[in-house]
Amino acid sequence: MNELSIDTLSIILVVLIILSACFSGSETAMMSVNRYRLRHLSNANIKGARRTAELLDHPDRLIGFILLGNNLVNIMAASIASVIALRLYGEDSVVLASLMLTVIVLIFAELTPKTLAILHPEKIAFPAAFVIKPLLKLSYPFVWTTNIVANAILSLFGVSVKPGQQEHLDSDELRTVVNEAAAMIPQRHKKMLINILDLENVSVNDIMVPRNEIVGIDLNDDWKEIVEDLKHAEHTRMPVYRDTIEDVVGYIHSRNLLNMLDAESDREAFEAAIRPPYFIPEGTALNTQLLNFQRQKRRIGLVVDEYGDIQGLVTLEDILEEIVGEFTTVRGGMIPEIQKQEDGSYYIEGSVTIRMINRMLGLGLDTNGPKTLNGLILETLESIPERGTSVLISGHSMEIKQTKDNAIRLVKLRPFVK
Repeated sequence: MNELSIDTLSIILVVLIILSACFSGSETAMMSVNRYRLRHLSNANIKGARRTAELLDHPDRLIGFILLGNNLVNIMAASIASVIALRLYGEDSVVLASLMLTVIVLIFAELTPKTLAILHPEKIAFPAAFVIKPLLKLSYPFVWTTNIVANAILSLFGVSVKPGQQEHLDSDELRTVVNEAAAMIPQRHKKMLINILDLENVSVNDIMVPRNEIVGIDLNDDWKEIVEDLKHAEHTRMPVYRDTIEDVVGYIHSRNLLNMLDAESDREAFEAAIRPPYFIPEGTALNTQLLNFQRQKRRIGLVVDEYGDIQGLVTLEDILEEIVGEFTTVRGGMIPEIQKQEDGSYYIEGSVTIRMINRMLGLGLDTNGPKTLNGLILETLESIPERGTSVLISGHSMEIKQTKDNAIRLVKLRPFVK
């Protein structure tokens, strides 16, 4: 080194600082690149992405090589800076040269390249991968040795280093990812994605039609009555039972009824078209039930408790509406069971679920307890109220307008205005 001129040493020093900046920027870019986007680009056969993904499959080797190179060039730069200072200004200038080099390295080889790498990780990581990968192979024996020692030290503290270990997001983290991607995802699509993630937190009990609200066909009725019920049916699939829903026979689809609604002899054809019932254990999560409907090729099921008693009815459409919203279009964006009044209040049937009210009106009522508005008011009052009784729940005024058969049938709700 003593044989080299000051100009040559200065050029070498500048090159070493540039190499240090390259190592620092590459390290930050590799660690900052979005792993899920990287996986997508790698699957799309983007060479830079594929090489970067291969390097990140063994982060201990990658970090070991980058730190090895970075420390090597920094130490060499410090040595050359000391030689230059010693030749130009004598021994007293060595300390000052070290301080100046520290500032230069900090600004030009650390802060600037790392900040740039954080802002544009892919633009730096992908080209760097083409250089780092072959150099890593050349220096692999030394890198492997240092990694063995480092991993052994980590194991003493109970830290396990497993090559190829991948990140996994739980539903809450995925929800955060979706929310943060709001600028790239239309609001409606974002809401649908969040609703899909929420399916695991909602059970069939939250959306089922209660047992006393189930509309079906009683086989013990006169055939003419059955025909009239079928002609005026609001649903395409209806349960069929004898006397009570507990004695369910199955269900019938309207498309099977087109040619059998006139003659008396068609009763046998009607009964032959009945499909066997499908039962769903209460408490089943909606994401699980959605898959069960798909596997069983079903679109309707009866919810039963642990004793086998029927609690309600759930359809595939009910679950899909939890994701995409209501299928039917009604005036004012409301469902028939929720009617907005001119004074800003709402008439709501007692059988409407709390989840539906929250979705339609955005009230934020507690969904951890009773599932329907009737149940919520009864739990709050701890008695069956008379008509005209008012109650305040979560700041919202609710007046009972109609009761029947020990249940609240109609409520006038005035939302709390902040």
